[in-house]
This record gives sequence, structure tokens and C-alpha cells, in this order.
Amino acid sequence: MFSGIVEEIGRVREIGTHSLTVEVHAILDDVRVSDSICVSGVCLTVIRVNADSFTADVMPETLRRTKLGSLVPGKRVNLERALTPSTRMGGHFVLGHVDGVGRIVSVVPEESATLMTIQALPDVMRYVAMKGSVTIDGVSLTVAMLTEDSFTVSLVSYTYGQTTLGEANPGDAVNLEVDVLARYVERLQQSKEGGLTWELLQENGFM
Repeated sequence: MFSGIVEEIGRVREIGTHSLTVEVHAILDDVRVSDSICVSGVCLTVIRVNADSFTADVMPETLRRTKLGSLVPGKRVNLERALTPSTRMGGHFVLGHVDGVGRIVSVVPEESATLMTIQALPDVMRYVAMKGSVTIDGVSLTVAMLTEDSFTVSLVSYTYGQTTLGEANPGDAVNLEVDVLARYVERLQQSKEGGLTWELLQENGFM
């Protein structure tokens, strides 16, 4: 599990048939084989650690459902190590399980922030809510505006400068993960007679 707070931007060094090697510097001090690392929103398992890089397994399913299949050597990626019990929770609970690939519609400066609008398919948009959380390429963000087929987030200058979103342009693909709580609430509503109630939320630990 992750928080959506990017620790470092790495650089793709090599892409194998079923593996990805990323050049890193700041986060390798405690990375071990079998650890999980979130690479631009995708949870990957480390299979090898070198002095300045790590290699992770990449399944065919991951390549089909994310934008990792389009990466090339030299491409920069957002990186975050898995949470520990002592980690500060600055974003929201991120699983690294991409729900779909969206496409950037626009990037518009707004004083000290930047508005980024993402178009997504209906099976993703159904879980996106105003002021709710969403993960874009591994970055935890809050929905500022919402339409039927797109949503807008506001990037503070730090996020814009310290993640790959600062390099993104209209037309670029991005990995999207919706808030996992939205999926569980939907499942509870489907499985319980009478629909969603305050009592049901309390019984299942959401309140």
C-alpha cells in the first residue's frame, strides 16, 4: 500500500520482455528484493537491486492495463516505496492497482497552481467524486471539477515541480486509480438488501 506522495523521480534504464529496470538514487537505502515500489501508479515487485537501480517484474496484464507498455529508456517515472507503520499519511490509501488509462485534455496555469483536466472512460468516471481523491501516475490528488467524461485537479507548485506531472502535455496518457473506498461502498450497496445506509457504513467500519 502507498500514499500517493512521490519520493523520487527515477529514469527508465532498460525494458525487458517481463521486467523494468529503473535508475534511482534517493530511495535505494532500504530497498530489498521482494519489496513493492509504486512506479507511476503501478505496484511492482523488486526482483533485483543494484547500486543505482532496481529491476521489477512486469506481467503482461500490467502492460495491457497501464501505460507502462509505452515506456522507453530514458523516460522519467514517479517512485514511492510501500508504506510502513511509522509512515506519515500525507495523501490517501493507494494500492498501485491501475483502474484505467486516461488522457490529458488540458494543462492551464492558475496563479500559483496548475489545472490539469483528464478524460477517462465511464468505468473510471463512475467512481470519481467532487473533492474526492484520485491517483494520477502515482500522485494523490483532489478532484476540483467534474464533468460526465472528465475531471480536473489542481496541482500546487511543489507537486508540479517534483513529479512527472510537471512534464505532462495535452494528449499524454496517464495511469488512473480511483479511491478504493468508492469501490467498497459500491460493493456493499450491491450486496445488501435495502441499499446504502448510515447504519450499513457504521457496521462495516466506514464511520
